[in-house]
Amino acid sequence: MTALAAAPISNVRTGLAKDRLGVVAVTAQVIAAAAPLTVIAGGATAGLAIAQQRGMAIAYIAVAVILGIFALPYVTMARQLPNAGAFYVYVTAGLGRVAGAATAFVAILSYNAMQIGLYGGLGYEAHNVLARYLHVNAPWWACALVGWLLVGIAGLLRVDFSARLLAWLLIGEIVVSAAFAGVQVAHPYQGHVSFEVLSPSWLLIGSAGVMLTIAIAGFVGFENTTVFSEEARNARRTVPLATFIAIALIGTLYGFCVWAMSVNTGADNIVAQAGEQGTNLIFKLSEPFLPTFIVTIGHFLFVTSLFAANLSFHNTSNRYFYAMGRDGLLPAVFGRTSQRTKSPVAASLLQSALALVVISVYAITGWDPYVKLFFWLTASAGLGVLTLMVLTSLAMLVYFWRQRSHRRRAAEIADTVRGIPDPDAPARHTVEPISAWRGLVAPVVAGILLTIILWQTVANMHQLLGVAPTDNLRWYFPAAIPAFMLLGVVVALVLKTVRPDAYERIGNGVARRPRGGAR
Repeated sequence: MTALAAAPISNVRTGLAKDRLGVVAVTAQVIAAAAPLTVIAGGATAGLAIAQQRGMAIAYIAVAVILGIFALPYVTMARQLPNAGAFYVYVTAGLGRVAGAATAFVAILSYNAMQIGLYGGLGYEAHNVLARYLHVNAPWWACALVGWLLVGIAGLLRVDFSARLLAWLLIGEIVVSAAFAGVQVAHPYQGHVSFEVLSPSWLLIGSAGVMLTIAIAGFVGFENTTVFSEEARNARRTVPLATFIAIALIGTLYGFCVWAMSVNTGADNIVAQAGEQGTNLIFKLSEPFLPTFIVTIGHFLFVTSLFAANLSFHNTSNRYFYAMGRDGLLPAVFGRTSQRTKSPVAASLLQSALALVVISVYAITGWDPYVKLFFWLTASAGLGVLTLMVLTSLAMLVYFWRQRSHRRRAAEIADTVRGIPDPDAPARHTVEPISAWRGLVAPVVAGILLTIILWQTVANMHQLLGVAPTDNLRWYFPAAIPAFMLLGVVVALVLKTVRPDAYERIGNGVARRPRGGAR
């Protein structure tokens, strides 16, 4: 296996850039990954049409609350273990090196699938916009290759350049989305503003699982704040703040915009309109009330939304490759960065090469880029990220439980040494105290809720892929997740036998593990 060829960690020539990203930059990176305008125009309308229920707005808000609970222990892990490996490092800390290696391989599968799948949507939508406004009939794959080239170049540059670019594109998305929603609310159906779609009762109906499954896909990317913890300024403050800002902003924007569409169409008509208009619904509803050039800008921003998400996931995937190369799970070349830009060069080039191969295959075979590349791969990637969140919830619970146990043992030892019999007597400890709510309750609650959504996602995978319930294709993509888990397990066990020094580095990176974490 290639991991066996990894060089010792001392051969890693440079690390990631330090202190490059502030709160705004990290927030822009992760919200851009969520692609707000793409989700509102495409994901929300698809959810309404697939579920055949009008409760998508409250589904987005509910998911924001669930992810907020998950984020409480998640950002605490980031404070204690700042590492570009994020999920992989946290699972290693809680569940051990073998589980961590399995998680790492699922992470690179999921984020690569997301990043590559986005090229299908980017090429397809760019083709439509060019044909509609510039009367240029460029094939989708040519448009995708232009995006591929720009993403590849940006991925080799300083990470703060990408952050600034994504911030400007994101501002455009949010402003246009809010403008569309504002005029829709200002022109309610039959003059009546209805809040019916925001009723929590929609979360209790039979198709609520479908809505929650599609809703959580719209948040994929928020979790990547921790991936940039090694490059953030004052990461202990920046990462938590950026995480909660991202969840709150995305959840509010999604809920407001989807509700606004229902106000304009009428709650009884939103499902039918979503099925009929698809991604064009948000633009169609706004056209009568806004200048033409604003709607035109909205269509172009729809394309740049996909580009921004692609660039953000490219950066995320690179950092997982980098963390795995640095720790010995992949060849050491992936654990090196450019002396000038501090970006993971080999990881970025591999990302670009994989994407080029996939785009070329789809172009040659004539496969549908929107359904079979964009929808299929991004839906499958969302399932992978959801799996990572469930595993991380369990790992966080174990990690913090062990940490609390260690603090109790440390207190007993310290009190015994000082001759103090009272187990509640104060003592100095090396581990930062974590509240029971943050360290125990939140991981359990988030883990249970995310597991329910994961189960619903697998159960409804045929609907997400647009195939018949009996089609074996519904199992092909989910099966890739345990397959990559097994690959990670095999790599870890081989390293343990053949190169124990590399095995010991799994999940360590540059982080200093606090006492009480799993080994």
